[in-house]
Amino acid sequence: MMKKIFLSTIAFSAIMMADLSRNSAGVVTDSTTALQWQDDYSDNGGTIKKAKWQDAIDYCEALSLDGYEDWRLPNIRELTSLVDDTRYGPAIDVTVFTQTASDYYWSSTTYARYPEHAWYVDFDWGYKFYYLGGKDDENYYIRCVRDGQ
Repeated sequence: MMKKIFLSTIAFSAIMMADLSRNSAGVVTDSTTALQWQDDYSDNGGTIKKAKWQDAIDYCEALSLDGYEDWRLPNIRELTSLVDDTRYGPAIDVTVFTQTASDYYWSSTTYARYPEHAWYVDFDWGYKFYYLGGKDDENYYIRCVRDGQ
């Protein structure tokens, strides 16, 4: 049985609000962080990719989108920057991110105390809480990121 540990995001409260824009290739750019985010899943038949943690990392590293091949799984701080506290079901700007499930998304951040677990974010309610998921136990959604210009 897997335990879920909920922690508040007081440590993450200094994250600035995202300033998002979408291009025609399904890539969302956050001009606040200069990160570019995947919102095109045509490589997966138009369905948001869902996988175990290592497969999520491998998927992002193999992704070729909008002429870029340097995609990766975001860390917990990067992924948290997409949460929109004014929305729920999903807690993200769906006018920009048109491909979003109201569910859990993997981050690349391993939980230091229990390395068999990794952090993930719930994009249903967008609470500023994080959970521990067993890397080999759970299939969560994936949204890849790359460092922008």
